[in-house]
Amino acid sequence: MWALTVAMIGAFASIIAVTPALAGSSHYVRGYTTKNGTYVAPHRQTDPNGYKFDNWSTKGNINPYTGKPGTKN
Repeated sequence: MWALTVAMIGAFASIIAVTPALAGSSHYVRGYTTKNGTYVAPHRQTDPNGYKFDNWSTKGNINPYTGKPGTKN
């Protein structure tokens, strides 16, 4: 019984740890054309929150949708 309880607590903790990453931390951006005529394809973007360290474009982070590493300081 004790082992089952520990396993259930571990599973619950894993779900709690993963949920914030899946719960609205990004949004879809429709394709658009800039003022100078450049077309920007549809893409996903991290939600604005005032911090640059959790953006996919920041060095040390990886975009989960493209697999590309961040390049900005």
